[in-house]
Amino acid sequence: MHPLRLVESTPGKYSLLLDAGTTQVDDVVEELGHEPNGYFWEGVARVLVDTEAAALEGRFSYDPEGGMFCAYGRDRGALEELGARMAVVATDADRMRRLVVAAEADGFEFDD
Repeated sequence: MHPLRLVESTPGKYSLLLDAGTTQVDDVVEELGHEPNGYFWEGVARVLVDTEAAALEGRFSYDPEGGMFCAYGRDRGALEELGARMAVVATDADRMRRLVVAAEADGFEFDD
């Protein structure tokens, strides 16, 4: 799941975290006209849920900041699945390019 991490903030409550600006694809994100901040990564998560993992919809919430992506909730399995999907995008420049281009072609606007 690297570069993301899953922490149990309190018993039974989990947070999926990514420090923005620390991934292997930050340069690609910038080339595509975006800032690789927490809000951008929330957009990545939403696109992945919408296009690849509809069963995750509504199973966690988002709380990004400029410097960090955060999804949280009680469903550890859902957050683990999201983390695994996001890790692929965060470590593969071609995958990031395809995701952003396809999302924007479908009218998705990243909030970065």
